[in-house]
Amino acid sequence: MKKLRHPDNADVRTLREGVAIGVMLLIVLVTSSTSWLASASAAPLNNWADASSISIHQEMDFKASPQRVYEALLDSKQFSAFSGAPAEIHAEAGGAFSLFNGHIIGRNIELLPNRRIVQAWRVVTWEDGVYSIVKSELKPIGSGTRLIVDHTGFPEGKKEHLDEGWKANYWAPLRKYLG
Repeated sequence: MKKLRHPDNADVRTLREGVAIGVMLLIVLVTSSTSWLASASAAPLNNWADASSISIHQEMDFKASPQRVYEALLDSKQFSAFSGAPAEIHAEAGGAFSLFNGHIIGRNIELLPNRRIVQAWRVVTWEDGVYSIVKSELKPIGSGTRLIVDHTGFPEGKKEHLDEGWKANYWAPLRKYLG
């Protein structure tokens, strides 16, 4: 008969993190606006065929390590320093964040230090309960970092504004801050 191994602290932490991520996704889905769900389910399938029309994909390189970029994006003081606006960030899976003096809010869904940040993200002026998903991958390139960001699930008609907002309010000041 095979003897079962007692889980160590790493196993328990991994399980807790997985459960936390699952709970966060469930909360985002449950709290999503029912009118958004109704309109999404009523839309013809061919409206969803072109993912590029309902998502933003950006890639940019920074002359800083993945750790430095990751910390700047998840540390309240550093985020405030590079953005020039108040930020409050609880840098753990499930932790809430409020950026640009409360204009952008959400929760961290998944955090893999120096590698990945996944957030349920929204602008406070959007309809109550509507969240988008922002996935940021940090890839080392030489002594720097390639940041790959995919933003999906935002309200129709917001793509151009959000695309420019990422560049002007996040990436240009972050590049200047990191040197």
